[in-house]
Amino acid sequence: MRKQTLTLQSVFLILAVALSACGSSAPQAAAVPASNAAQSPSEEQLSGVISVSGAFALYPMMTVWADEFSKLHPDVEFDVQGGGAGKGMTDTIAGAVDIGMISRSIKDEETAQGIFWVSVTKDAVFPIVSSENPVAAQLLEKGITQEIFNKIYITEEIKTWGEVVGDPSITDEIHVFTRSDSSGAAEQWAKFSGGKAQEDLKGIGVNGEPSILDTVIKDPLAIGYGNLNSIFDLSNGNIVPGVIIPPIDVDNNGKADAVEIYKVKEDAFGAVANGTYPSPPSRFENLATLGKPEGLSLAFIKWILTDGQQYLESAGFVPLTPEQQAESLDKLK
Repeated sequence: MRKQTLTLQSVFLILAVALSACGSSAPQAAAVPASNAAQSPSEEQLSGVISVSGAFALYPMMTVWADEFSKLHPDVEFDVQGGGAGKGMTDTIAGAVDIGMISRSIKDEETAQGIFWVSVTKDAVFPIVSSENPVAAQLLEKGITQEIFNKIYITEEIKTWGEVVGDPSITDEIHVFTRSDSSGAAEQWAKFSGGKAQEDLKGIGVNGEPSILDTVIKDPLAIGYGNLNSIFDLSNGNIVPGVIIPPIDVDNNGKADAVEIYKVKEDAFGAVANGTYPSPPSRFENLATLGKPEGLSLAFIKWILTDGQQYLESAGFVPLTPEQQAESLDKLK
């Protein structure tokens, strides 16, 4: 009996050790996937400062993007400044900012200096005159052809408002205004008017988008141009008080057709989106970096091209088509 008792005790001891060993190994095996999940890149918290400068046209949209991105990543801060496309490009090449807002095509000499760029939205430049213009009613009825814009801004053959509307009895002189700062809007308007670059535009130079708008509002004989998001009040969709958009007579039929008249933001937005409004002066808005973006800047630009596109329409910008979106994302790879 003693020998049998010792044998059973040995068996029980072996079983206890085995069960103890199994119990201790199971939690260790389960801890491995939990550790891996905690290190998932999608849960990585971004932090740092992103500095941006450039085009007045893209500035209001950039402030929206910065605000929304900061909500997702509270440890990311932004320093966003306007100043025009020229300033944005100069700052980017100099390494003074992380991202430049460029409202024009990128030049070969800029890519040669290391500039990388992607398109992020579409916008347009519109002609503007004072609502107190002496021929405002005729302009809204007849529109202005591209040829007439050429003779106002490039060749200077047309000098009076009577010549614009075909009434020689009206001798009020046209006060032509353009941008004195390096501007994407000015370049687009020059190309539409038959020039090749901003320098081809004639007129009195005004520094900055807000200034040219204010100048036209105050001068009944003025003509100028502005970006969609400057000449429309985004809070109510109406044209900023004091200016009108003289229709561009695209088909040269001597009258302003309904599709050529823009009285509210939705009209202009739709024309740019569906291609009714000519290009130029509609154009892509670009973001530029010195070399292909990395780290925080890359994460931000990728977000703009994906989730960030949802904020464009409410801010008066035209989103990229799926094909255009994919093209920009492919450039970042």
